[in-house]
Amino acid sequence: MRPFVYLAGEDKTLPGQRSGKLIMYCPFCNADDTKVIDSRLVADGHQVRRRRECLACHERFTTFEAAELVMPRIIKRDGSREPFNEDKLRSGLLRSLEKRPVSTEQIEQLINKIKSQLRATGEREVGSQLLGNLIMDELVKVDKVAYVRFASVYRSFKDIREFGEEIARLGEKA
Repeated sequence: MRPFVYLAGEDKTLPGQRSGKLIMYCPFCNADDTKVIDSRLVADGHQVRRRRECLACHERFTTFEAAELVMPRIIKRDGSREPFNEDKLRSGLLRSLEKRPVSTEQIEQLINKIKSQLRATGEREVGSQLLGNLIMDELVKVDKVAYVRFASVYRSFKDIREFGEEIARLGEKA
């Protein structure tokens, strides 16, 4: 069975030759003549739900469209590179926010904001230092204790003096 979507004019044997018009194949009869009956934004505006009808067999079906947003790779301090890992970001934030009055919804918003800022750089690779700074910039707005916890691990505090200096810097920002 062939995929449902091709760009019009695309030679299916030679990938990449496209004229630009989107074709949606009917999943029932495989005809390439369908029309959109209804379109709606769903998932907080991140997806488009389309109700379609095949002009050949008159069957109706629903499609969902979402942009494929590619996250940049992370360049670690040792120079190695790894894919962005949302679970790693979430676990670091959860550790910092443990037993703090921050809701799960706020944490998800924080994660989405950091991911958006990373994508907004437009870079294919970003340093872990940039990622760490983005996290700290957002954490300080949500919970200052969590910020100090995260900073202590991220900056590898060696003694209590470094904690004090960070807290003093935090006091200067306020």
